Amino acid sequence: MVAEGGARAGERAYAALLTEIQNGDLAPGAVLAEVEQATRLGVSRTPLREALRRLAADGLVRQASPRVTVVADIDRDDIRSLFEVRRALEETAARLAASRGDAALFAELAAAFERTARDDAPAAGDPDAYYALIARFDAALDGAAGNAYLTSALTKVRAHLVRVRRLARDNPARLAASIDEHRLIASAIAARDADLAAHATHVHLHNALTSILDSLEASA
Repeated sequence: MVAEGGARAGERAYAALLTEIQNGDLAPGAVLAEVEQATRLGVSRTPLREALRRLAADGLVRQASPRVTVVADIDRDDIRSLFEVRRALEETAARLAASRGDAALFAELAAAFERTARDDAPAAGDPDAYYALIARFDAALDGAAGNAYLTSALTKVRAHLVRVRRLARDNPARLAASIDEHRLIASAIAARDADLAAHATHVHLHNALTSILDSLEASA
């Protein structure tokens, strides 16, 4: 029971710190002192350390010194590197989904993206609704790919993408274009066209990276 309770406390601490890093409450460079964070989160130091180890494995925190853990920085070079990995993983996932996935499910997702693209749709221009639909698509893609190692790698990449989206400003025109790009990817998977699914994914990620870097430059 103690071990189980400790595991739950470690999971709770991990989830809380992950959310705070992703939404910017814990900014890059913020020091995560063990005693302070354990007290704040209401856990002992053992589960707090486990949470920090998991965050380090995700690349979201780093050891500034043997006794000091800080939130990892993220800059333009990091974002480019992240997208290099994302491109390889998501193009592979799209190919696998086209050969293994439920065509009806992806046809329904394609229709959902098409409905969202309409100017009078409730989700049109709503970033929260957009990201909720993207989360549905990602979950379907992971399930269709049927590869636990690929899904694990994508989960880590997506943890960083939340930070990247926060740093970049939401651009209504880009959101609209992204909805249409996802519609094409979902349609290609539904049609079991692996080459088109991978190519559409490649184009989407190229456009997404360009938009993010342009946004960061404008903000700077």
